[in-house]
Amino acid sequence: MLIVDILAAAGEAAPQNKFGFKEALEQGGFIAYATVIILGIMSFGSFYILFTKWFEQSKILRQFNAIRTNFWRAPTLREGAAKLEKNSAWRQLVEDGLAAEDQHAKMTDSLEAHDWLHGSLARSEQTINARLASGLPFLATVGATSPFIGLFGTVVGIYRALIAIGLAGSASIDKVAGPVGEALIMTALGLLVAVPAVLAYNYLQARNKRIAELLTGFSNDVLANINSKGAVKPALASAKAAPAPAKPAAAPAKP
Repeated sequence: MLIVDILAAAGEAAPQNKFGFKEALEQGGFIAYATVIILGIMSFGSFYILFTKWFEQSKILRQFNAIRTNFWRAPTLREGAAKLEKNSAWRQLVEDGLAAEDQHAKMTDSLEAHDWLHGSLARSEQTINARLASGLPFLATVGATSPFIGLFGTVVGIYRALIAIGLAGSASIDKVAGPVGEALIMTALGLLVAVPAVLAYNYLQARNKRIAELLTGFSNDVLANINSKGAVKPALASAKAAPAPAKPAAAPAKP
């Protein structure tokens, strides 16, 4: 029982921490809570866009492998498009090209027909690229503004610390520790939100550029195939090498 009494007395005598994160927010009041909530929304939106865009890009890159193995082996573009997924960006390009081919019969000039096909495929590429780029401006905005939102909370915390010093008449640690701690927390939160957003933006932007290059190459292949009536097809990367011709049998040795 003596040990229990000693531990209980020690727990009662232990000083309470009045400068934790929760206490700092309570001292900061409405401005501190509003700053944390805004930064939290920005952080959640950044990670949501990162994961959703990553899965979307990975799906498009995975579908590109199916194009190299299955699509160009089909006799016609329509049969090849039927083998692609319905909501595929690659299928959208092919279907837009076929729709432009059906409409270009109304063109009286062959050059105008070619320009119409090229413009239709380019417009389809731009639509896909715009859809892939959606959400990235939010990441750029978070990366650019969240440090300043944290800095705003920092300025307010320092201002409150100066007021406490002025009212107390001395810069005692108990008067300034709370507001200064709150100010440092706001700065750290702003950086914690900004850095992942900037990294996610650069990463997704680089993947979008890679997908845009693949879309441009595939669009050119589709245009060449349509203009050549199916005669021109890209070389299949997975095509097996042609077997080497058999060597002629050695002549029998003379006696």
